Amino acid sequence: MLSFAMALRYSFDMGAEADRLEDAVSKVLADGVRTADLLGEEGVSPVSTSGMGDAILAALDASL
Repeated sequence: MLSFAMALRYSFDMGAEADRLEDAVSKVLADGVRTADLLGEEGVSPVSTSGMGDAILAALDASL
């Protein structure tokens, strides 16, 4: 997701959209949503990759 934000910013000159995507990812991570590779805590259940994508999309929708 963050690689796509970089593409938006540097390849497509869409800085505002890149900011929105980066903010959405930051919000989801701040809310504690993590895939297994990002967990780092015991006792927290990871979400699937599609669950993480859904959470980021929901955060993007909420930012409109």
